[in-house]
Amino acid sequence: MTTERTGIGREIEAALQEVVAHVRGEAALPSRIADDPAAGRVVALRKRLKLSRQKFADRFGLDVRAVQEWEQGRRVPDRAARVLLTVIDRDPESVVRALAAEEAGTGATQVPAP
Repeated sequence: MTTERTGIGREIEAALQEVVAHVRGEAALPSRIADDPAAGRVVALRKRLKLSRQKFADRFGLDVRAVQEWEQGRRVPDRAARVLLTVIDRDPESVVRALAAEEAGTGATQVPAP
C-alpha cells in the first residue's frame, strides 16, 4: 500500500475539510433556497381540467404514480415534464392531438391555417 496521496484524494480531503468547517459554522457555503410551486400547480391544473389523477395521466401520457408524487410534493417534475405541464396548462387539446397522431403512427398533427 502506498502512502502517497493522489490528486483525487487531495480534492476529496479538501472537500471534506470544507464540509466540516461549514458544519462547525466556520465557513459559509453557497446555497440557494428553491421554492418549487409544482405541487400546487399540478393539482390546480388537474382540477381545472376536471380530471381525476388517473384520467389526467392517461389523457396526457403521464405515469399516474408520478402525478400523485408531484401533487403530494414527494417528487418534482423534471424539466421535460415541466415543459409538458406548461403546454397542457396553455393548450391541453394540442397535447391530446399530438398524442393521438403519435398513436395513429403519423407522428404529425394538423395545424390550422392562421
